[in-house]
Amino acid sequence: MRKSQFLMAFLSAACLSAASASAQTLTVGLDADPPKLDPALSTALVDRQVMNQIFDKLVDLDVNLKVVPALATSWKVSNGGLTYTFKLKSGVKFTDGTVLDAAAVKYGLDRNRTLEGSARKNEMSSIKEVKVIDAQTVQLNLSQSYGPLLAVLTDRAGMIVSPTAAKKAGADFQNNPVGSGPFTFVSRVRQDNITLNANKSYWGGAPKIDKLIYRPFTDGDVRYANLLSGAVQAITPIDPKDISKLEQNAKFSVLNYPGIGFQGVWFNVTRAPFNNKNFRQAVAATIDREAIAKSIFYGTVTPAAGPFPPGTPAASSAITVQKPNIALAKQKLGGKPLTFTLLTTPGSVTTQLAQVYQAMFAQAGITAKIEQVEFGTLLDRADKQDYDALMLGWSGRPDPDGNIYDFFVTDGTNNQAGYSNKTVDSLLAKARAQTAMTARAATYNVALSTIISDTPYTWVYFQRNLVASVKGLTGLKPIPDGIIRFKDVDLK
Repeated sequence: MRKSQFLMAFLSAACLSAASASAQTLTVGLDADPPKLDPALSTALVDRQVMNQIFDKLVDLDVNLKVVPALATSWKVSNGGLTYTFKLKSGVKFTDGTVLDAAAVKYGLDRNRTLEGSARKNEMSSIKEVKVIDAQTVQLNLSQSYGPLLAVLTDRAGMIVSPTAAKKAGADFQNNPVGSGPFTFVSRVRQDNITLNANKSYWGGAPKIDKLIYRPFTDGDVRYANLLSGAVQAITPIDPKDISKLEQNAKFSVLNYPGIGFQGVWFNVTRAPFNNKNFRQAVAATIDREAIAKSIFYGTVTPAAGPFPPGTPAASSAITVQKPNIALAKQKLGGKPLTFTLLTTPGSVTTQLAQVYQAMFAQAGITAKIEQVEFGTLLDRADKQDYDALMLGWSGRPDPDGNIYDFFVTDGTNNQAGYSNKTVDSLLAKARAQTAMTARAATYNVALSTIISDTPYTWVYFQRNLVASVKGLTGLKPIPDGIIRFKDVDLK
């Protein structure tokens, strides 16, 4: 099917859906189909876009990345940083009618930190015990001081699931999620839509939107075309080439604000060819990060030296962006041939970026074959280390620990390279236990210098959060974690 036919097919189906929707139905175009709608199992940003509407968290973030109350109205840190006591809102219920009290919070936190296959285990590993003090008070007792804890609880680790629904659904909870959030899960059709209804009994007040529908469009041109046609009222992300066109169109608004994540390339160190550090370093040395930022992203991204974006607590001027060095790449190859497969997802931008990488690698005589798979499949293969190299980034976390620890600690949930270095493990553990951010940042960057040398991953750029919407959509907040909160959004 030609691209024009592909666009028309999508638009026809979407327009039929839009025509039957009420005025208070908001349809949002995403760049992938969310793989797992379970806080314990999720590893994708696109999951979080949906789950933040379904689940409440103990605490949340504001536009300045400050931790603010959510289910917890207040908290106290005591016992030398080993005890966190949270006071909870009263009268809150999950959308299945189950009471959300301290016992439910304990269940949710324990599930996130102990469930088989949970991606939250490392970030919650310092929690020794979750204790119910009374119906509205829950206490977290730690085995050691853990500076990132509050920041961790602003994300999936702090999302509280209905114990009734989770126990009933078992492994299928990801397809039938139940929380206490402003929207209630209704249904999903894989690769087509996820439908949520407003929680009219929400403790924070009913949302202004009656129905929220998410639709996946992996191709940026398709997302853009659906926005123009009115089939969707918002899209995220926007392809960089479309930003200026939307900014100049009086019918649309664009949110373009800094993010806290990164993008780059993973190398599978557990098998050939990238169990050879010289080969990893050779590939990294061919990449022209400045050229990529200008030619593919129209200056909307910043070349990256590591996992900590400029302006975040652990960003260091001592960690500098690697310049392309073809001579060094050839030296690292040592006259040996290097051929590998680069795994990525479909989409106009990812396809173009993969082809640019391919051309850059070729300057040093490196041959890369490009393989494209659906996003959920890419994550699955990354987790199983069933790849040579793959393009995958991270949406970022407000605390620097969330951008480094789980990716490079031995057996980390997001350590998709299979990387292991005892010195790095020790430094990452030390940073977690430190309390002063200046000390923690310094320790993270000592670990980072070793990681950069070992090159299980090479950072390429820091992305921005790019959201486009119709002018009638109001109430969008530019929170740097990139997650759109739709509770207070209105469509006029």
